[in-house]
Amino acid sequence: MSDIPSPCVKLCQLDDARAFCTGCRRTLDEIAQWSKYSAAQKRAVWARLESESPTPVGRAKRCERCDAEFACGSGGRDGRCWCNELPQVLPLAADSGDCLCPNCLADHLRREYEKRGLTPPF
Repeated sequence: MSDIPSPCVKLCQLDDARAFCTGCRRTLDEIAQWSKYSAAQKRAVWARLESESPTPVGRAKRCERCDAEFACGSGGRDGRCWCNELPQVLPLAADSGDCLCPNCLADHLRREYEKRGLTPPF
């Protein structure tokens, strides 16, 4: 219908009230009807999403390195995950698994900077 991309971020999960997706923040109706929406309707959804502050929604995870439990997906100043505020020196090694806790990720980044002869900016 149109070339306006879907807001889907492939982190599909309904909120507790089952009213919207916590990943892309669209309502169930917006998700179900997206492929049928006109360009104007899609732009209206995007305008609403861009005008709202993201609601921090964290998931409890366990660090692959130290086994500490931590919240993934929230805690950052802009409402996104705390890890978005760290320098982008990733990806981690392919065998590293999933997320690292704040301490292990900061340690990993520090070592990556030092390997390159750089001073970590944090």
